[in-house]
Amino acid sequence: MPAAAIKSTPLPTRSTAKRPVLLDLPYEPVEKRPLPPGRPREWYVGHNRRLKAMRLAIALLDSGVYLPNQARNDTIRTTAEMIGVHPPSDTTCHMVRALMKYSR
Repeated sequence: MPAAAIKSTPLPTRSTAKRPVLLDLPYEPVEKRPLPPGRPREWYVGHNRRLKAMRLAIALLDSGVYLPNQARNDTIRTTAEMIGVHPPSDTTCHMVRALMKYSR
């Protein structure tokens, strides 16, 4: 009997997770925590801008916009309106494209 004709059954794989991971649960956002006090105002503005850009980049990727040159300012602003976020500034739109570019 040739060796190719003998089919071996694969060994079952074992998970290294400490507890079972359920993937069919609905998405639940993490609990929000207050931002640290005592920082300059520019830090809070930049932090919130990065969070907004990240949310918009994820929404664009989910909607099928995968390349930064496909994400023009009007596309980003339309997506922001669709997900319920205030219209982003030109700086935030630039940051969204940068996130999409460097995540590849």
